[in-house]
Amino acid sequence: MSGFVAGPSGPATSRQGAGRPNVRAVVEDLHRAPHAEPDESTAADAEGRPAWSRRLQVWRSPSGQPAWARPILLTIAALAAFAYSWQVGSTIEIYYAAAVRSMAHSWHDFAFGAFDPAGTITVDKLPGAFWVQALSVRLFGFHVWSLMLPQAVEGALTVLVLFRAVRRVAGPVAGLGAALVLAASPATMTLDRGNIPDSLMILLVVLAADATVSAILTGRWRSAVLAGVWVALAFQAKMIEAWLVLPALGLAYLVAGRGNAVARLARIAALGAVAAIVPLSYMTFVTLTPAAQRPYEDGSTTNSIFHQVFVYNGFSRVGQASPNATLGRTLGTPLFSQAEPPPVANRLLTAGYGHDTGWLLPAAFLSAAAVLVARRRRPRTDLPRAGAVLWGTWLVVLAVVFTVSTTMNSYYAGALSPAVAALLGIGGAQAWERRRSPATSAVTAGVVLVTVGYAAWLLPSEGTGMPPWLAPAVVALGLAAAALLAWSATRAGRGGGADAVRGDAGVGFDVTAAGCLLAALAALLVPATASASVVSKDLGPFDTPFQAVVVTEVLHTVFAPQSSPPGLADLEQVRHGAPALMAAQTSAVAAPFIYATGDEVLPLGGYTGIIPSPTAAQLRTRISGGFFHLALIAQPGATGGTAYIAVHCIHVPPKQGTGASLVPKLKVYYCTR
Repeated sequence: MSGFVAGPSGPATSRQGAGRPNVRAVVEDLHRAPHAEPDESTAADAEGRPAWSRRLQVWRSPSGQPAWARPILLTIAALAAFAYSWQVGSTIEIYYAAAVRSMAHSWHDFAFGAFDPAGTITVDKLPGAFWVQALSVRLFGFHVWSLMLPQAVEGALTVLVLFRAVRRVAGPVAGLGAALVLAASPATMTLDRGNIPDSLMILLVVLAADATVSAILTGRWRSAVLAGVWVALAFQAKMIEAWLVLPALGLAYLVAGRGNAVARLARIAALGAVAAIVPLSYMTFVTLTPAAQRPYEDGSTTNSIFHQVFVYNGFSRVGQASPNATLGRTLGTPLFSQAEPPPVANRLLTAGYGHDTGWLLPAAFLSAAAVLVARRRRPRTDLPRAGAVLWGTWLVVLAVVFTVSTTMNSYYAGALSPAVAALLGIGGAQAWERRRSPATSAVTAGVVLVTVGYAAWLLPSEGTGMPPWLAPAVVALGLAAAALLAWSATRAGRGGGADAVRGDAGVGFDVTAAGCLLAALAALLVPATASASVVSKDLGPFDTPFQAVVVTEVLHTVFAPQSSPPGLADLEQVRHGAPALMAAQTSAVAAPFIYATGDEVLPLGGYTGIIPSPTAAQLRTRISGGFFHLALIAQPGATGGTAYIAVHCIHVPPKQGTGASLVPKLKVYYCTR
């Protein structure tokens, strides 16, 4: 531990061990010019090898970075990729998976994001993220792992990109801290172990943040435009949510970008214009395609993709019933609506959302505030402060939107993780650099006490993967860290200066360094343990860490992928050669059968069951043509199409002795030509 002994600045190697790094000297050197971007085109390393040779050795750090940075980063990313892909598939978003199977078998369905193989209606989102999954299925075949692979890759890439974005404003220590926090985030862990489009959206907006940092550093137009392109692609994956990062990107560039205010505003305008025009061009293409040559746009009552994006998936998510709640009413079951706590001020800090991402939210906000205060007198272009502005604004905007939204699935919280990780990385690196300051030690001690106190309060007494030792361990670590930091601050305040304590053997012990390391361990212990429990218990995007065991059992029953859904054999017997296996009200009912067979199950009313597709006239034509025979209807009066089936098809009473189901209102109809 001699590298942590306080002492005068010196070379980056210790006299007590050949080649052993002196951590203090290395870290202080790194923070002098964290944003330096050396030209590697002609540079050679210490052994005389050209830069292109070094680039072939991916584990070696680039010129200008410490030798240990790249190996540590790659280790973190590799562990994250392993965790994101280990034993995945116990739960799955079957609706999205069915759509991907449909899109993978037809380029027409691929282009328009069709939900069903016949291409009658789209999935109720823009198809950007599903394009990646469908390509994976085309390449590797239709398996659970081919559906999950893109998200694991996207998650690992996000770790790497976040490191780069944070390193360039606050140094490699900050970048590695951010990468580690992101990889250990439970919200990210559950999200990337599923087939949810948010994984791609998060990767793309983090790339946009990195491009914005490039624009701040260089002042180049192309970097600002590239940031807009990344946001536009993220919009194609998750629509308006991608635009929520634009205030953060714009404000950071306005505060810290090069040039006068007019030049900075011009680049911000270019970024925003690209972010808007590129996704709207795809939506315009869909709109200009004749309705007869494309699927109906789910979520819209007028077959409009603009309505789907900006109303159904946009402004209606605030103050109106969520699609899941509407689906639950259509099917007569509360299953889909009970998982959404109401919008309240502490929504992200309690219960399941707190277990997903709340552990470090207070610490992230405090870290952002501390960095802004500590660097308030620096020049306008100060990079650590610009990083705090970028990621702090990101966190505030998304947290407010997630708090007031009617619809809030637990995996949405994954979009907060990069900002939390970046702020803690920047704040932690700044605290380490200023650790000799009594004020810094005092502030760090306060942040640690808040973090561990909140974590101890939030931890449940029992739950899936909840170890009984966790609460006392995090409290003990936090108190020890706070005590060491407080002692260090007190000694320095009294003029003691040195906070290295020497024993009889002359071995040094750096109190402040030990306190900082214990503080980091205490802050990360609970979220890292939560993430480990997610992997060990095979949890996925619908789960939250430490949830009640009965909740885990129900979710893993309802959302488990099935190769043969209940009743499939009976459906095949009464199919009588029809092109479609059956018709079903709501795409949610149709999804398990499309996923299992790849056959057409005609969705009636889209995801919620109330969308006017197909119409009564279209159903009359399909029934007369023998397209399907069996239909499952929950609410005959919900649409004209379902009403037509209830009137013109034969109601089949249920068999005696059949038990209650998750969808008690479903009625069976048999349709003949």
